[in-house]
Amino acid sequence: MIVWINGAFGAGKTTTARELIDLIPNSTLFDPELIGAGLTQLLPAKRLAEVGDFQDLPIWRRLVVDTAAAMLAELGGVLVVPMTLLRQDYRDEIFGGLASRRIAVRHVLLAPAETILRERIADREVPPDLPDGEIRVRQWSYDHIEPYHAALAGWLTADAHPVDTSALTPYEAAVRIAGAVSGGTVPVCDIVQTPEPTSETVAAGVLLFDEQDRVLLVDPTYKAGWEFPGGVVESGEAPARAGIREVAEETGIQLVDVPSLLVVDWEPPVPPAYGGLRLLYDGGRLDSDEARRMLLPGPELRAWRFVTEEEAAGLLPPVRYERLRWALRARERGAALYLEAGVPKG
Repeated sequence: MIVWINGAFGAGKTTTARELIDLIPNSTLFDPELIGAGLTQLLPAKRLAEVGDFQDLPIWRRLVVDTAAAMLAELGGVLVVPMTLLRQDYRDEIFGGLASRRIAVRHVLLAPAETILRERIADREVPPDLPDGEIRVRQWSYDHIEPYHAALAGWLTADAHPVDTSALTPYEAAVRIAGAVSGGTVPVCDIVQTPEPTSETVAAGVLLFDEQDRVLLVDPTYKAGWEFPGGVVESGEAPARAGIREVAEETGIQLVDVPSLLVVDWEPPVPPAYGGLRLLYDGGRLDSDEARRMLLPGPELRAWRFVTEEEAAGLLPPVRYERLRWALRARERGAALYLEAGVPKG
């Protein structure tokens, strides 16, 4: 299990986490800041200059998941993770990756009043040997108060268990968190993810259209980027039936007829992904009543929308867009296409 302690920069997450590991049996502190610090030494300066925060590096988010999983495999017990996460898509990617490894995450938010938060930032110690330390430590914390409030007004309050630490010492906050975790007040995060593949996979997606012939795209909670409804075909399962099952699970729509095949696309392995066959089916047109009855978003999905082909180009990763583009051409022609990496063959 992981107890993830979130909050604004300067909220006292690390200090509270150090107190918490003394209160939760068989627990270990894991600070993802160390991974960020390591990447500043490992990555070229040009790459680091392209991002404003190490959290924006996909490698950092992958390493947080991989390192947490490796530490739990090595040590067992509980990891206490003090780390600010203000972007919902980063939270979804990291927590989804942990869920794929069957690691439960209990999400706690330290939420002092803003006046207290600003006082703590002002009193925060700046290492004397850190170049531009005042800007890099104190001003950085001040600059992130506004994004913190934006997250609070959106997804963060509903997602995490808040603990008002305005009048609490770090030890008192840790006692409160330990009691909430052991008493079940902090639930396991409601995020769904299938285990990460260990070899090539077959995945089935289904294109659903509205009355204006726009296609349905969904925004999964467990990976970056928009996608089509669908998922990995399970062992012994027919691909078209997998598409039907995934559509029902994700949207609540029960497809009566077996959808027709539009595209078979071979996705080459690009480490760390294994690639495999990606199939797209035509799920048909939904009338307005069916569209209104969709159960989105749910544990697997953050959002959904019907889009034109042009709009899809701005949402889908390039290879998925090419897959969609050729699937729409196949739908127009009434004949399925075979692709390799999004390019028609034969």
